[in-house]
Amino acid sequence: MNPTLKTELIQLAKKYSHDDDPSHDFEHILRVLRNAEIIATKEGADLDIVIPAALFHDLVNYPKNHPKAKFSSELSAQKTGKLLRKLKNYPQYKIPSVEHAISCCSFSKKVVPNSLEGKVVQDADWLEATGAISIMRTFATTGIMKRPFYHLEDHFCEHREAEPLHYAVDLFYARLLRVHERLNTKTAKALAKRRTAFLQTFLEELKLELQMK
Repeated sequence: MNPTLKTELIQLAKKYSHDDDPSHDFEHILRVLRNAEIIATKEGADLDIVIPAALFHDLVNYPKNHPKAKFSSELSAQKTGKLLRKLKNYPQYKIPSVEHAISCCSFSKKVVPNSLEGKVVQDADWLEATGAISIMRTFATTGIMKRPFYHLEDHFCEHREAEPLHYAVDLFYARLLRVHERLNTKTAKALAKRRTAFLQTFLEELKLELQMK
């Protein structure tokens, strides 16, 4: 990608970033961008598509417990398309590919992208849902949602289905520990291996601490 265009896109993404949710702020966008560029370079994806998709994948971001949350990815894709069409130096024929990549970012919808660039951006975003960063993001969101850290009688979903909208630790079992299973690229899967192991270590330590009397 042209460096000048990349800088322009980053500044535009910063302008539209959210500062009321640390799990989806501009730093999150930059981390997803870094992940995306690493994966795209190794997998041979088109950075002209990957970079704007990574930068604007959360352009519309409803809280997880909001009734419109399931539409965030599609709305982000639509809004991104409108922004890119205003940029004369962005290759307009690539906009539909950017929109597709963004629309596939939702974890809950289980969408499999039909393009390499879509797979790269999906993986880049989902890597944020595993490892140390994912723990920080989980509890940041927990504070905003005002949900308890864990179920008082069954902390680790041993005898019940996970309820991630109601308990923070449940999200580990519903999503964080499962991310590696659904990644598309070899590069992302390799990056996720260590992160998943760290999640297990965190949960083991938490179990020990909760068992103390």
